[in-house]
Amino acid sequence: MRQLSPEERALWERVTATIQPLSRGPLSGRIAEVQPPAPIEAPVAPPIARKPKGPPPRSAPPPPQAVRPGTTLDGHWDRRLRSGAVEPDRVLDLHGHNLDSAWTAIDRALEQAIAAGDRVVLLITGHHRAGEPPVERGRIRAAVHDWLAVSRHAARIAAVRNAHRRHGGGGSLYLVLRR
Repeated sequence: MRQLSPEERALWERVTATIQPLSRGPLSGRIAEVQPPAPIEAPVAPPIARKPKGPPPRSAPPPPQAVRPGTTLDGHWDRRLRSGAVEPDRVLDLHGHNLDSAWTAIDRALEQAIAAGDRVVLLITGHHRAGEPPVERGRIRAAVHDWLAVSRHAARIAAVRNAHRRHGGGGSLYLVLRR
């Protein structure tokens, strides 16, 4: 622990001298006389630079945004997916997989779906269920969005949406692929 400097000690003594006890009993010890604090000089701000008058300089246009999975569907597709009117071309069930084998299965299924010209892949991840450690549940479901974003097939994924109840609801996802 460091020691107080003489200035800090003087300031601390002035602060402690102003303390009023909460109890109504007699005070023990002496109360120091409170001295008004010494005036502190405020630092002087540097002068403000004036902007030249005239039109602002042109800046470069912002770089084009990379298309992320899940941002390119029109309203028609979203309505069809929400109503369950879309039948998936391919189904991938990840029950019984660990994280590594699930990642491999997703990569392989996307490669096959793209090669076959499939449009909608139903990815069954399973529901996230709360569990006490050491039982960890829902790890695949928690990681799948990140996996898809960094996958080598990310540019071919037009959208990722939650599946309709008849296709698994919260435990499944639709992967809509670009043509």
